[in-house]
Amino acid sequence: MNNVSGISVFFLSGLNETRHHRSTLFFLSLLCYYIIILVNVSLILIIILDNSLHEPMYIMLCAFCMNGLYGTAGFFPKFLWDLLSPVHIISYSGCLLQAQVMHSFVCSDLSILAVMAYDRYVAICRPLVYHSVMSKQKAVKLLCFSWLISFCIVGTNIFLTFRLKLCSPFLSRLFCVNWSIVALACFPAETAVNNIVSFITIIIYVFHALFIIWSYMYLIKTCVNSLEKRAKFMQTCVPHLISLLTFAVTILFDLMTIRFSSTALPQFFQNFVAIEFLVIPPILNPLIYGFKLTKIRIKLLGVVTCKIK
Repeated sequence: MNNVSGISVFFLSGLNETRHHRSTLFFLSLLCYYIIILVNVSLILIIILDNSLHEPMYIMLCAFCMNGLYGTAGFFPKFLWDLLSPVHIISYSGCLLQAQVMHSFVCSDLSILAVMAYDRYVAICRPLVYHSVMSKQKAVKLLCFSWLISFCIVGTNIFLTFRLKLCSPFLSRLFCVNWSIVALACFPAETAVNNIVSFITIIIYVFHALFIIWSYMYLIKTCVNSLEKRAKFMQTCVPHLISLLTFAVTILFDLMTIRFSSTALPQFFQNFVAIEFLVIPPILNPLIYGFKLTKIRIKLLGVVTCKIK
């Protein structure tokens, strides 16, 4: 990849204040990544190997877990390496690639949650036509389309960043994100197109969020007077709502830190806020779905029981 700015590597300064605790951080991070892989892969395998779970809702859950593995793979291996290394650098192309993975992971998560909301709307509000409207094939197509569109939208933002001339190789973060790279541009006027496309991207995913909120508000209104629908909502929609809330809170904290970061905040706190969306949702989501969805809970208990015996 030809580098317009002449910068070949970026220096990541997010770990500068943790030099005395790196062994502890390495162990905790490795344990965290192991748990993420374990819970997500377990849920994916249970859904893939059990034919009774080959339904749209579980296919979407499988894609949700796969996306969590994709996003964390873009962060944890490099982060663990940095904890063992005296110098924290990343190549120019590697930084853009990491930014692509981070942003497409976040956008895909929101898109998958939107598809899940649509699926629950059809299942609860239009149950008689559910199997004709939402088949397994259509669920797979919707998920593939959602991920591809997210990847292309983020790719456009990253390409626009690639064309900028940068005047500094120093990033005050643990990993690369697009906005931090754009902030290093020598000529702020050149970032006008980046800002416009970023704004359009934000608007697109704000509409995703509004659609999800509208869907669940309509579902709540529909289910409130029906005991059967209320039970179905509590069983299948509450995990989606918890996932959405967790996702929204962690992303908003990170965006606020990026946009309004203050040197008065301790570096440790800034680092925690920066990575919480890569830690909390990938661990919490499989556990929520595993315990809340009856079919998956039964399968998990069966596996655990067999191993104990």
